Amino acid sequence: MTTDTLSQVFAALADPTRRDMVARLSAGDATVGQLAEPYRMRMSLQAVYKHLRVLEAAGLVSRPPGPQPRPVRLEVQALDLMDTWIERHRARVEQRYRRLDAVLAQMKGDDDEQDHGDGYRSRPEAAGHPDGS
Repeated sequence: MTTDTLSQVFAALADPTRRDMVARLSAGDATVGQLAEPYRMRMSLQAVYKHLRVLEAAGLVSRPPGPQPRPVRLEVQALDLMDTWIERHRARVEQRYRRLDAVLAQMKGDDDEQDHGDGYRSRPEAAGHPDGS
């Protein structure tokens, strides 16, 4: 699967009805009639088929050839593609946060070294003052 496929997968999942269908298929295969059941008051069976065609074009679901009713299956390869892309970027972001944590910890350590122990910090301009104040 290519980046173009990844774009199709994300575009297909941009619709809440299609995300719901994918979520329901994660529990197991279903026929189109079973998938359409929760939407029967809001959309036609033809509209459900349109949603399924978008999911099929993106590689998220498949329907084997044969007589009706055919089961709709969730295809794990498309989810793996998304997972790989998300994890790569998650790792990069987490690495940035680890570097930031290290810098903040170093800055905190520097602040602790300037503390006199009595709760008062030295003022940089007073350190070089001739009367020692």
